[in-house]
Amino acid sequence: MVKILYKPLGLLFGAFGGVVAGAVFNRLWALLGHQGAAPQATEPDRTWKEVLTAAALQGAVFALVKAAIDRGGAAGTSRLTGVWPD
Repeated sequence: MVKILYKPLGLLFGAFGGVVAGAVFNRLWALLGHQGAAPQATEPDRTWKEVLTAAALQGAVFALVKAAIDRGGAAGTSRLTGVWPD
């Protein structure tokens, strides 16, 4: 029963995580001294190094935030119900 109830919450946590991860990445990109938005892979005036660095950093931030939010949601559900959602 907990699994069924947790699924919609997991989707909400995921959406929230995407928003948080985007904000964290943009802030980190600015802190690293880059002005403006991170480069897109198809922007002709950006270097390979800049595009690949931005992509790697963005992937790491999104994975970290997703794991933290998923883990926190599961732990909170476990505290409330006594059952760890799978």
